[in-house]
Amino acid sequence: MSHILIDHLTQAASFYRGQLRASPRAVAYLKSRGLRGDIAARYGLGYAPAGFQALREAFQNYNDRALEKAGLVAVNDGGRRYDRFRDRIMFPILDDAGSVIGFGGRVLEGDGPKYLNSPETEVFQKGRVLFGMTQAAEAIAATGTAYVVEGYLDVVSLAQHGVQNAVATLGTATTGQHVERLLGLAKRVIFCFDGDDAGRRAAARALDVCLPHVTDTADVGFLFLPRDHDPDSYVRAKGGDAFNDLALEASTLEGFFLANAMQGCQLEYAEGRARLVATAAPRLQQINAPAMLRRILAAIAAPTKFSVGELIDLCGLEKNMPSTIDGQ
Repeated sequence: MSHILIDHLTQAASFYRGQLRASPRAVAYLKSRGLRGDIAARYGLGYAPAGFQALREAFQNYNDRALEKAGLVAVNDGGRRYDRFRDRIMFPILDDAGSVIGFGGRVLEGDGPKYLNSPETEVFQKGRVLFGMTQAAEAIAATGTAYVVEGYLDVVSLAQHGVQNAVATLGTATTGQHVERLLGLAKRVIFCFDGDDAGRRAAARALDVCLPHVTDTADVGFLFLPRDHDPDSYVRAKGGDAFNDLALEASTLEGFFLANAMQGCQLEYAEGRARLVATAAPRLQQINAPAMLRRILAAIAAPTKFSVGELIDLCGLEKNMPSTIDGQ
């Protein structure tokens, strides 16, 4: 069944590309976002028409159950079939072989969620896939660095401005599988977030996901864009070199761990120091990198006025890493 689903998804991607060329409105939207035709072609961008059954034009048998299993067609309570993606710019999502396994669709205007992803299918699991990886793989290998952004347009816009080594997490939270894959491909992984409160909350969630998977040789950073910017708007305003320069200022994983844990803790008071330890403990228990764990414990020891050994006891780390932490 997998190859049938991929065949249908590939056929749909071809249809959407043709519809983009035939839609002045969709083309105008992409131009308004500063995208060139060659970049749209590189990422296979298309357009899903507004009609409820536009895919009838692409498939001889619109009632084929495989269209549902591929996530292209849905069925309402009355049994009527309709296209899942309508009036959206379409971003094909590829597997490692370059086959289309799903889509992300961005609304041009009006109501509805800004982005709509394919549902989980036999060939598509969001927690395993990163948008743009096929296109970015060569640049990641050449630079040793992978940028992880939140939106499809962020990836495409960065590529247009010469930053070819960016991928996106399909509008979902970073997963452990994402982290392991990225660390297997890049020497340095930099997560990029908007500089607002929502971006910092998303970064804290990404930190939690990273901790069990990082090693002492891993280089993971957290980059916060200036407020009112996302990677797309920043690179369009400043250029690719400016984005790469900004990335040099990314916080290290350890630095962001400590800054996040200390937030709101009044360390001049015993209660604030106790709060820092209590906040950090669950995350410390997730770290499997002994040298990193020791450095973070040392950094927490100074402001809390606890010794590293006391922190090991307080945070319940004896059972976690008995062979690597000696309590001195």
